[in-house]
Amino acid sequence: MKTKLKYLAYALIASTTITACKRDEVDPITPPPPTNEEELITTLRLHFHSVGGAEHKHMEFTDLDGSGGNAPVIHGDTLSADSVYHVHVEVLNESGSPAEDITQEIEAESDVHQFFYQVSGASATVAYDDADANGHPIGLETVWTVGAASNGTVVVTLRHQPDKTASGVSSGDITYAGGETDIEVSFPLVIE
Repeated sequence: MKTKLKYLAYALIASTTITACKRDEVDPITPPPPTNEEELITTLRLHFHSVGGAEHKHMEFTDLDGSGGNAPVIHGDTLSADSVYHVHVEVLNESGSPAEDITQEIEAESDVHQFFYQVSGASATVAYDDADANGHPIGLETVWTVGAASNGTVVVTLRHQPDKTASGVSSGDITYAGGETDIEVSFPLVIE
């Protein structure tokens, strides 16, 4: 009889321990944090419209199979010296049919997205021409002031959850922006 009680006591202790472990593992009150699923960006287009509408130029990055497969295709365009362009950015996922317009998502989540434009070697400056609900730049709409004939590059970077209040970020300085890079493309910048 003592042996049966002994085994019964061990079984009771073991079942209490197992039940306690299960309670610790699952907390039905606190849901897991939401995950931000990154969109596949296969295409990035910059549409340049000169002031007065005489010119329509564009730059395009295309990588239909995403990173790791075939090399992306990058097309630049020649901008006219001493000109001003209004530039609109278009962001797409063309891996399926129909293509998904990610530009709309960036507009809808404008408070957590910002484009940055880093010009190097060419005579051009970029100014933001749009803002989110808090008055911080987005960069889907910009104004490019192009100077003398020159060659260089422009690195276009889309950041997710940048610190839009950090030093220099509102004027386009990416140094202290933080956040995660959704896409970064270096375009040739030719001014003639």
